[in-house]
Amino acid sequence: MQENHLSDVLNICNLSVSYAKQPVLWDLTLRVPQGKVVGVIGPNGAGKSTFIKSIMGLIPTDHGVIKIFDKPLKEVKKRISYVPQRSSVDWNFPASVFDIVLMGRYAHLGLFKRPRQVDKDKAMDALQQVEMHHLAHKKISALSGGQQQRIFIARALTQEADLYFMDEPFIGIDIATEQAIITLLKRLAAAGKSIIVVHHDLQTVQRYFDWIVLLNMHLIGAGPVENVLQPQLLQDAYRGKLTVLSNVGKFMQNIEFPNKEDYGTHNTQEG
Repeated sequence: MQENHLSDVLNICNLSVSYAKQPVLWDLTLRVPQGKVVGVIGPNGAGKSTFIKSIMGLIPTDHGVIKIFDKPLKEVKKRISYVPQRSSVDWNFPASVFDIVLMGRYAHLGLFKRPRQVDKDKAMDALQQVEMHHLAHKKISALSGGQQQRIFIARALTQEADLYFMDEPFIGIDIATEQAIITLLKRLAAAGKSIIVVHHDLQTVQRYFDWIVLLNMHLIGAGPVENVLQPQLLQDAYRGKLTVLSNVGKFMQNIEFPNKEDYGTHNTQEG
C-alpha cells in the first residue's frame, strides 16, 4: 500500500539487512513524505529498530538504495538527529543536563571549536521546549526515566535537524511525559520537520501518527494511518498474535491488537 508524493523525506528501494546471515529485513521499497509524524510498527523481531538504524548508516545493509531528501546519507548527515532507546544509554555518565543538551550543537561547531553563546542559548531553549530548563545543572543520572527521555529529545532539538529518528521514546516513561513528547513532535511536524518513531503500542497509533510503516521483516503496508491500520494488514503483520483492546477508534471496533504491556519494557536489537 503506497502513495506517490511530490516531496519525500525517504526513498528506499530493495533494502535488505541481515545479522549473522539471518535476514532481518528484506526487499523493502517505500517512500515516506516530509512533514509527518511517522510510526514504525510491527511485532517484536519485525525489524523496526533495524529499519531506522540501517537508514542512518549505523548498521550495514546487504543491498538496497536509500535516499534521504533525495540525496545519499553522507550529503545530509547534519540534517538528521537520532534519539536511541533509553535502555541503551549509560546514564551514569558524569555530566549535567545542560552539558548533555549542549552536545547536540557539536555538529555545528567544527573541529576544536568551543560552544558559543548562541549554542548555549539554543541548548537552553531546547530545555525550555521540553519543560526541563529548571533542571539544567542537575546530573543526568539523578533524573527519572521520563526526565532523561525529555533531555535526550532536547539534545536532538539543539541539532536543528530536519529529520528526527526516535527509537521507542515512550518506553518506561509516565503518561504526562508521553503526552508532552507527542505534542512537541506534532509541533515540529507542523513546522515542516519529519519525525520517524519506532513504536509498540497500537492503542495510541491512531492518535499519535499521521503516517505508518507496518513491518514484519518485510513491508506489510505504508501510508496514512487510516489506510494502513486495517484488519487484514494487521493480521498479516502480527499473524494472529493479538490481544483484545477495548478502544482503538470507531473503524477498528472488534479488531484485536497487541497491548503495550504485552511486550515488557525493552526492545530487541531486531525490534
